[in-house]
Amino acid sequence: MFQSRVFVAILMVIATVISRILPHPPNFTPILAVSLFSGAYLADRRIALFVPILAMFVSDYFIGFHDLMPVIYGFMILAVLFGKQIGSSLQKSFGFTVVGSVAFFVLTNFAVWATSGMYTLDVSGLVTCFTLAIPFFQNSMAGDLVYSGILFGSMAFLNRTVFVTAKQNA
Repeated sequence: MFQSRVFVAILMVIATVISRILPHPPNFTPILAVSLFSGAYLADRRIALFVPILAMFVSDYFIGFHDLMPVIYGFMILAVLFGKQIGSSLQKSFGFTVVGSVAFFVLTNFAVWATSGMYTLDVSGLVTCFTLAIPFFQNSMAGDLVYSGILFGSMAFLNRTVFVTAKQNA
């Protein structure tokens, strides 16, 4: 089973990199879903942490490094740790995905407001920053829910069908 999980981890890295490099709606990527899923299903914490960080780093290499990398990578590490709380619960995966999307929106946009120089460092600038980010949040939330649904839903299906049959035949 360990080998299949490593194989799944490798596939997640490749799929995440490709999804970030190929044309897509802004912020509609699987990175939060992959982080949560890695935490939930990859027993080796090192591999679970490595998957989203490697996927982000490789794709950032191709699309460009940026000033928010420490904030975003740090959040991905937190998402993996939160993923450990999900286990195999589809309800928890949905809840953590929604909370993760909102937390990511707040954290990254606060960092943009505080560090980019694009906005005045007052309440008006903060409101402008968050207001202009709403379309990105919609895409981010949609992508997070779609990709989490695919990852966690597929694993739930496999756990009920393929993996059960494999255990019975072993």
